[in-house]
Amino acid sequence: QVQLVESGGGLVQPGGSLRLSCAFYGSAANIFSIYTMGWYRQAPGKQRELVATITPRGSTNYGDSVKGRFTISRDNIRNMVWLQMNSLKPDDTALYNCDAEVFGTPQYWGQGTQVTVSS
Repeated sequence: QVQLVESGGGLVQPGGSLRLSCAFYGSAANIFSIYTMGWYRQAPGKQRELVATITPRGSTNYGDSVKGRFTISRDNIRNMVWLQMNSLKPDDTALYNCDAEVFGTPQYWGQGTQVTVSS
């Protein structure tokens, strides 16, 4: 099976930056480099929304609300995914989850890391 472990969340002031990390723990049958990896977020009372995805070869896709501010990246040797978040806004406050996808369908989810943007 696969385990995803997120870290890096916290409290940050508006305009600040955070870098989220997602560590992928798999097996010989579940190797990191076959999965598209994604970051999603959900704020209280709101639906889960796409933040960003990155394919095994590095093609990226971003939600409209984060384009130009967030950057997703991955390392297929270290089995890691990162989300660099700049120019953070209070509306970015949410629980951020990492997932591993196949053909756009999530296969595994992490527990999430909380991001709070507040002065």
